[in-house]
Amino acid sequence: MRLLLNVLWLIFGGGLVLAIGYGVAALICFVLVVTIPFGVASLRLAVYSLWPFGRTLVPKPGVGVGSGLGNVLWVVLAGWWLALSHIVAGVSLCLTIIGIPFGIANFKLVPAAFWPLGREVVEIDDLRRPGVAHA
Repeated sequence: MRLLLNVLWLIFGGGLVLAIGYGVAALICFVLVVTIPFGVASLRLAVYSLWPFGRTLVPKPGVGVGSGLGNVLWVVLAGWWLALSHIVAGVSLCLTIIGIPFGIANFKLVPAAFWPLGREVVEIDDLRRPGVAHA
């Protein structure tokens, strides 16, 4: 079921367009050499926005204050317009019954667009397995 939802998301849910938005943000961050860590986070979110069903974001263990300060800078540079694109896409997709799961997936990506540093994308199945350590 996840495979079907992800394929439909990629085609109809706006996954490709949103991933391109994250890619543009990554390119801008790579050009401004100081913001390369933001570019890496943006590429991670681009991959996540291409294939969101069956995956989630969890906090990375051992991140410090630097990642929180970096996230504040991220919101100013790129996070607000990426989160706004998820909100607009989510609202427009929720206008149809078929689009509701895709709208919910967009709303799930809003916090990731605002606060990407200090998080990692994991498979939901990994969280259920005993012995897999995630914070």
